[in-house]
Amino acid sequence: MPHDIDRLLTIMERLRDPVRGCEWDTAQTFETIAPYTIEEAYEVADAIEREDYSDLKSELGDLLFQVVFHAQMASEAGHFDFRAVVQTISEKMERRHPHIFGDEGGVMEDARWEDLKAAERSAAGSDSAMDGVAQALPALMRSQKLQKRAARHGFDWPDTEGPRDKVLEEIEELREAAPHEKEEEAGDLLFAAVNLVRAYGLDAEQALRAANAKFERRFRAMEELAGDDFETRDLEAQEELWQAVKRAEKS
Repeated sequence: MPHDIDRLLTIMERLRDPVRGCEWDTAQTFETIAPYTIEEAYEVADAIEREDYSDLKSELGDLLFQVVFHAQMASEAGHFDFRAVVQTISEKMERRHPHIFGDEGGVMEDARWEDLKAAERSAAGSDSAMDGVAQALPALMRSQKLQKRAARHGFDWPDTEGPRDKVLEEIEELREAAPHEKEEEAGDLLFAAVNLVRAYGLDAEQALRAANAKFERRFRAMEELAGDDFETRDLEAQEELWQAVKRAEKS
């Protein structure tokens, strides 16, 4: 195994060589590579969702290469190298699992995990519960994380009634908003919807992904039923197709 990772590190170093390297790789920066890193993480998730483990092996390799790429650029700039990345995550995992690597015992419940993370943020100089929630996260996922952080400090509805009423309130505010206010009110509505979903103990990101998949599956089925004239049908006819697809799924 050490020889395998050394081979990959050597390949990356060669690709970034200013004289003998690849023109594309040598031109990259942290900022230009970051979108590829995010894309590769999503492709890993997609392979898992499709249960395509051959593809998962390939996508995990692509994601690992992104880590190696960033580490190589950091090494060139004198910040850190790949081995420092490995050392840092190893220390973090041992620190966050005292029941496994320490003497505390017990089990790792969600509250205990969050307490350990909060202690780390405090030790790093964090002065707000909102610190450490990455700005680059997808907006839906980030809103849920922000809400969970606030809830840990007592700022949360006691049941589902409060967030349900808030969603209804935000719907009306969006309807009544002036044109220049609609984007803000739309954001408030989406944030409130995430809060309601969270109140039911559900993951909003996962729920929306499932809804996306269902809509795509049903729309493709509508197209198949309609044949070549789908786009020429009016909305009422398309709705009939939609209902037919739903009935077929239930049966």
